[in-house]
Amino acid sequence: MSEAMNPAPYACIPEQSRGRLHPEPESTTRTCFQRDRDRIIHSAAFRRLQYKTQVFVNHEGDFFRTRLTHSLEVAQIARSACRWLRLNEDLGEALALAHDLGHPPFGHAGEDALDEMMEPFGGFDHNAQSLRVVTELEQRYPDFDGLNLTWEALEGTIKHNGPLVGPFARAGQGPIPAAILAYTKRHDLEIDTFAGAEAQVAALADDVAYNNHDIEDGLRAGLFSIDDLDDVPLIGPIFQKVRDRYPGLDRTRMIHEAVRDMIGAMVKDLLQETERRIKDASPKTPDDLRRLGAPVVAFSDTMRAHDKALKQFLFENMYRHYRLNRMTSKARRVVKDLFSLLVAEPNCLPTEWRRRAGEPGSQATTHLVADYIAGITDRSALDEHRQLFDLQARTS
Repeated sequence: MSEAMNPAPYACIPEQSRGRLHPEPESTTRTCFQRDRDRIIHSAAFRRLQYKTQVFVNHEGDFFRTRLTHSLEVAQIARSACRWLRLNEDLGEALALAHDLGHPPFGHAGEDALDEMMEPFGGFDHNAQSLRVVTELEQRYPDFDGLNLTWEALEGTIKHNGPLVGPFARAGQGPIPAAILAYTKRHDLEIDTFAGAEAQVAALADDVAYNNHDIEDGLRAGLFSIDDLDDVPLIGPIFQKVRDRYPGLDRTRMIHEAVRDMIGAMVKDLLQETERRIKDASPKTPDDLRRLGAPVVAFSDTMRAHDKALKQFLFENMYRHYRLNRMTSKARRVVKDLFSLLVAEPNCLPTEWRRRAGEPGSQATTHLVADYIAGITDRSALDEHRQLFDLQARTS
């Protein structure tokens, strides 16, 4: 049965949404959460995810994941899980599609480089940048900046990993980004509580998607072999079961089958553990769930151990592979070079950005340049670097 016909009592119901910062007439054909999803999909920031790194830089090959394909895969998992749990599918999908909007080019290498350059000004955080994208930087509507998403979509954007302050905040997560503090002063997103169940689903759907698809992309790139996975919990036994089930199966089909089985196993565990926690907590409203001292959407202890082992394998064999180290080194240099030059010479910014810049080296210019670089794609960053630093390159 559709969750829209029989929602759980702790699901976010469109008719009970806390609304938008800027009041608008409701759509006659879509719920407020469907409208959120559509605004995200039609945003410029979402389109640019097509050319932003997931793990491999965009020009490395057509078959590797990008931020866009990853976000679509997360949305598919989140929507399916929300349906099973009788949560709001549209809100879960919207949060999954929005979760990477603030990522700069070149993946974590680009974020680390921007964070280092912005350290004197409070650093750079992609979740805070996602909030800035949907509340300020997207400029598509005559009555407001940003996308004017619902309260539930905004809280899920910044709190999908848990509360930011208070007794249940994650230890060692660092100071709250200034952009989040500034926004919550005018629109309280209750950063001391957990997000709704739909946001928690989107967060774990992200884990399921990137772990499994990084395995697939790592195998495709030749960074490790199927045999290297034999001793990794869960994925090793899954490959063995595929071998037993399909003797002589070619490598490509074997990888696809194993990844499908792995996703299925992780999602099944997520659903079973979440149902167990919901039964124990018996939340009657979304706010009951937000005030619990732990997330209600979670993996079991066994699956968390498997997830940790898989992440450790990927860290050692993929994310720190010399080929990715070289790519990361180049990406960091590109971001740092662009940042330093544009802060010192904002007259080199594109016209629409140059008009908004302050004096060279000023705080206003520094934040503007960070927004500019965070918004461009891998391809644009490489092209900008070539035009600004290669004396023989033709400028556009």
